[in-house]
Amino acid sequence: MSTPEQLRETQYNATVVSKIMVTPNLMILRAVTDEPRAEFSAGQYTTLGRFGFEPRSANSDDEFKPAPPDKLIRRAYSIASARHETREFEFYITQVKSGQLTPRLFALEVGDRLFVGDRIVGSFRLSDVPPEQDILMIATGTGITPFISFLRSHVAERPQSRMVVVQGASHQRDLGYYAELAFLRNAFPNFHYLPTLTDADATWNGHRMWIEEMLASGEIEKASGIALDPERTHVYLCGNPKMVENVAAWLETNAGYRKAKGREPGELYIEEY
Repeated sequence: MSTPEQLRETQYNATVVSKIMVTPNLMILRAVTDEPRAEFSAGQYTTLGRFGFEPRSANSDDEFKPAPPDKLIRRAYSIASARHETREFEFYITQVKSGQLTPRLFALEVGDRLFVGDRIVGSFRLSDVPPEQDILMIATGTGITPFISFLRSHVAERPQSRMVVVQGASHQRDLGYYAELAFLRNAFPNFHYLPTLTDADATWNGHRMWIEEMLASGEIEKASGIALDPERTHVYLCGNPKMVENVAAWLETNAGYRKAKGREPGELYIEEY
């Protein structure tokens, strides 16, 4: 049987180069792979992995199902990096405190090794939208990740296309990439950023609504200038399953949107989390 050192040497293929703790249970992790990957489409995902013998984070709970020590635990994660970054990959990750993998990812430090998948896949791609049409991206939690990749890859390439991000959270500290999105809002006239909080404190000057309320009240159209018209605006949803379900149902019922499924065309794209 191989030792932990031998398994690390033969199975791990990437090194952590940056770790930013957004909150105790949210982090931005960057890793450089030993070998470059093929250029990918913004919005796609790959797998991350660590062995069961690796330590867990200090604030994790007991595992709901303990992983065998010699098992390489792998899960899929959306990539936040721009599509041309084929060696340095960024991920925005929530810790599932009783889970098998995320507590081991949260225990990583700069210089540690891990597994990053060779394949980058997924059909949640911004490149499917014609260049003259507008794009509305709606996210909660780590569902913002593919949209960061979209913007890093395409915001400067689509000056004729309005690109709008609506990001929902309870508190401002939960708005991952807030500073970057605010910067892009000021740097690109075709980009609009609409963060909204449901439990904001007195210092928050932005929206204080559920995403569903913003949609039904017309606030998204008013604040961004886009039209919720499937012939003019494509919509992407990623995040909390209930939010995705509610928003998708509203768009289908009230605005005539069709879900894009496989080879079936549509103007509404959903990434299931």
